[in-house]
Amino acid sequence: MTKPTFDIRCVDLFCGAGGLTHGLQKQGINVVAGVDVEESCRHPFEFNNAAEFIKEDVTKINGKQLNEFFKGCDVKVLAGGAPCQPFSTYSQRYDVLSSPRWGLLYQFARLVKETQPDIVAMENVPSVAKHSVFDDFAASLEGQGYFVHRSVIDCTKYGLPQTRKRMILLASKLGEVDVVPASAGGTSTVRDTIFSLPRITHGESNSTDPLHVASKLSPINFERIRASRPGGTWRDWPDNLVAECHKKDTGRTYPGVYGRMSWDQPSPTLTTQYYGFGNGRFGHPEQDRAISLREGAILQGFPLSYSFVPEDTRIHFKALGKLIGNAVPVTLGEVVGKSINQHLETALRQQNHTEGGVYGARNNIVA
Repeated sequence: MTKPTFDIRCVDLFCGAGGLTHGLQKQGINVVAGVDVEESCRHPFEFNNAAEFIKEDVTKINGKQLNEFFKGCDVKVLAGGAPCQPFSTYSQRYDVLSSPRWGLLYQFARLVKETQPDIVAMENVPSVAKHSVFDDFAASLEGQGYFVHRSVIDCTKYGLPQTRKRMILLASKLGEVDVVPASAGGTSTVRDTIFSLPRITHGESNSTDPLHVASKLSPINFERIRASRPGGTWRDWPDNLVAECHKKDTGRTYPGVYGRMSWDQPSPTLTTQYYGFGNGRFGHPEQDRAISLREGAILQGFPLSYSFVPEDTRIHFKALGKLIGNAVPVTLGEVVGKSINQHLETALRQQNHTEGGVYGARNNIVA
């Protein structure tokens, strides 16, 4: 039997800079549009992915609008990674229950009801599973006849050079669905990923890549990073360099800040402030600076050529750090894409076996 070609179309809710979309497209999933409320996402999403960017709050989008992108396709996929800050362990120290971001999964569920996609894909932090909104989301899908799978994956096992665990939820009307297993092989490291980039000093950018720029260090932080060793902590410093807050009992439990990465380990989980040496273990393993914006993007799985701002645009560390740090890693998008493809192939074989060749919940994918 000749392997069929499916017209798969996907809309990416909360698309951000396009990390999930880029990974899906690398696996042949045609992402035709992305939705996000931030205008800064338009350039990276459209320029790198040849898909339409819709600047809109998802609370104002309806299924009729999204279904315009699905007209005539064989398989409809609705995907997205709702902002994870309300569900993060760090955020839960504060009163975030009143934040409107908690309701974004309910909006995702509403759009599933209104569009009735064949496949739904969602990713978030693992702790999202502790909250009723996640259970409600899964129950809503099951109530509509979806087979729902949820699992937490260790991204390092899938080739991301960053210690990041994520919850993936996949749901399908076409049958049981699962996340593809990690392939055998070694873990990607910081050395594998950024070692070959040109050397730069703190406060300097590379002449051929403005995004390969490192934030400027204060005189004391320059002395601190020079006293730091890969994988070490501020406890390695001479006493005169240790911050007063770390000398207190409340500060002694945070040894990971002001640290250097290790060449032969994955990087720590990137945050929206990964460009700052004092914001975590974000010091370069060897050079006396924090990692650059570009290095962070590559550790997130973006290719070296990925454009985040138009040419000759001024680089704003805070804005770009947020954009890159908030992105769904491209590698994770590839995992989701592979899982969807494997699921469709399995469902096709099962349908051919039981119904003689016609496949699909809507009987519109023909072998």
